[in-house]
Amino acid sequence: MKNPFPQLFNVNRDEILPVLLAVVFFFCVLTALMILRPAREALGLQSGIESVRWLFVGTAVITLLVNPLFGLLVSRLPRLYFITATYVFFGVSLVVFHFIMVWAPDVIGVTTGQVFYVWYSVFNLFVTMVFWALMADRFSYDQGKRFFGLIAVGGTCGAVFGPWLSSLLAKPLGTPALLLVSAGFLLLALTACWAVVRVAPDQAPGGSATRASRRSAAEGRERIGGSAWEGMRAVFRSPYLLGIASYVIIVAIMATLIYFTRLQMVAALDEDLDLRTALFARIDLITQAVTLVLQAVVAGHLMKRLGVSITLMLLPLTAALGFVGLALVASLVVLIALESSFRAVQRALMRPARETLFTVVGREDKYKAKAFIDTFVYRGGDVVGAQLEGLLGRLGMGLAAVATVVVPLALAWAALGFWLGKVQQRLAESAPLQATDSQGTETITTRTSR
Repeated sequence: MKNPFPQLFNVNRDEILPVLLAVVFFFCVLTALMILRPAREALGLQSGIESVRWLFVGTAVITLLVNPLFGLLVSRLPRLYFITATYVFFGVSLVVFHFIMVWAPDVIGVTTGQVFYVWYSVFNLFVTMVFWALMADRFSYDQGKRFFGLIAVGGTCGAVFGPWLSSLLAKPLGTPALLLVSAGFLLLALTACWAVVRVAPDQAPGGSATRASRRSAAEGRERIGGSAWEGMRAVFRSPYLLGIASYVIIVAIMATLIYFTRLQMVAALDEDLDLRTALFARIDLITQAVTLVLQAVVAGHLMKRLGVSITLMLLPLTAALGFVGLALVASLVVLIALESSFRAVQRALMRPARETLFTVVGREDKYKAKAFIDTFVYRGGDVVGAQLEGLLGRLGMGLAAVATVVVPLALAWAALGFWLGKVQQRLAESAPLQATDSQGTETITTRTSR
């Protein structure tokens, strides 16, 4: 019988192993994150919703300060080593937080909860950013369109498994134990990362497997070089990268508006830390489970047939329709339905499509510019969304007023996504003009993107 795997998932026979390793990698990353997310939400709410808005500001400031440090690692260390350093740092931080919570429980209060909230937000951004940067670096534009959605299935499975495990362990073991469990999954993610780099061949259109293997070994020892601040400068020099940054800002604003609506509804239900943690875990479990079918079967075929432009327009349309529905019927059930559909489209369709945008830029931009966009720019959008939601609340304006802001913003957002997809297609069509050596390819691709 003919193997249905390539037709169903758009993955060729020789791509199955690297894709499966990438799926495992992302599963471990999202499990590590989502185990802790309910605890992060519960700890952040200890000082009230208004303080959470200012925690978003603190997170944006910290990500801006961390970006040049990460850029320095990218410039000075080979690719696999700066990825390892990033994951090891956050893993050690988890262990430190665990011992503080166990050995000095008296110091756990509002301030410590706020510190953990900001740290987790930075942790969340950097570990996912590094993962997708590596995917954009390891796989080509065509491969990204075909199976980035399938790779995202691993993340969704981890996002479902993490909250389930958190809700199962939160009461019998306590919240501190979840940090060690998360650190263990982060270590597994790093192991899978090394396997992906060792097994998956580099992008080598027209080249042999032997040549790709030699290139992979050589580039694994090479340093990207450049300035620690180059990522930030590249974004403001390139209309294409600036467009990606603008798209990400709007994503963050929309997600933040949904996030604070959820916080307010949950805060009105109960004040107990463990109960809130369990409730947030159940909500995450419900919202994440919706995305599986879209990611596994639909995403790769959709991007291949409709293109990245149309795919990037789907999330803006989902947000506009969802907020209109929430304005008409304001209830927790409707909010969960909105969050489920928004996250499903965001993670199953928009995120893989957005990550393919980086497959046509140079290696330095893949790590440095992407780091700036996915961390500081994203958190900047969080700040704007949080302050906007707070302003509307202080003015006594309800969800109907939020919808009047969201709908026109979503239309501009959709137009931006369409433009980005068309520019990416132009850059991808010029790729055959690149030189065959890795240094020449990187230089020409970077110039084209700018």
